[in-house]
Amino acid sequence: MSDTELLLKSEQPRRLEVFTGAGRRRSWTPEQKARIVAECDSDGGSVSAVARRHGLTPQQLFGWRRDVRRQAEETANGITFAPVMVECGAPISPAALEPRLIEVVIGMVTVRIPLGADSATLEAVLRAVKAAT
Repeated sequence: MSDTELLLKSEQPRRLEVFTGAGRRRSWTPEQKARIVAECDSDGGSVSAVARRHGLTPQQLFGWRRDVRRQAEETANGITFAPVMVECGAPISPAALEPRLIEVVIGMVTVRIPLGADSATLEAVLRAVKAAT
């Protein structure tokens, strides 16, 4: 039996995508990524099948899922980033450059932290203020 006869008897051809153009990487919006990751979790199907449907590699989809899990864990553990604002005003005297206390503003509440404050107490106070606002 020749090679061409074997090719004719093999399985049906699969869908073939041809990418034309500059060959750039595709970019996915966070909403698209979230929808595709949610599709993996809700269908109960395999990651490979979902990746194939969207033209991804399974490794890429596993990476997206890992990123979502990490972000959820960080949020659950209370590790988040907060915006920091620095006010510019009148020139500061050299004596004022010594750090004396730190001000943390959460909503309408300002917490002033002196140097050497106990971190456990500070964490408890900030959590309480955040929960109350």
